[in-house]
Amino acid sequence: MALSTQEQILIEQRVINEAKSAGVAYLLWFFLGGLGAHRFYLDRTGSAIGQLLLFIFGRMLMVAGGVGAILLVALGIWVLVDAFLIPGMIQRHKSDVRKQLGVDVLIASGGQMPMIDTSKWSKADRERLAAQATRERTP
Repeated sequence: MALSTQEQILIEQRVINEAKSAGVAYLLWFFLGGLGAHRFYLDRTGSAIGQLLLFIFGRMLMVAGGVGAILLVALGIWVLVDAFLIPGMIQRHKSDVRKQLGVDVLIASGGQMPMIDTSKWSKADRERLAAQATRERTP
């Protein structure tokens, strides 16, 4: 079952509303990049924790000499590479949101898809899509 034009428009509006801002991501990268703040913002929690731990252990081991410096240099390279990866992370987030919303619409319209949490949908969105699905099924 394909999505109607109205459903596609609604999905694109929701994607725009839920999209992450490149400006915010780059500000976080610039000011708090070593702490992984930009990755937390972009829902990359695992790697953000990795960056945060590298920063903490690097600072702690600076007293011990070269080991801390090596960790901080590795973190610096990683953060620098992230400057080029941020646009792709934002696009991937939009794609994931678009895919989830598309599946949610298919579920609401009676398609045979696995259950997905639609708790982020507003009540008005769910009612509108349910009413539209009912109209489309009625001959």
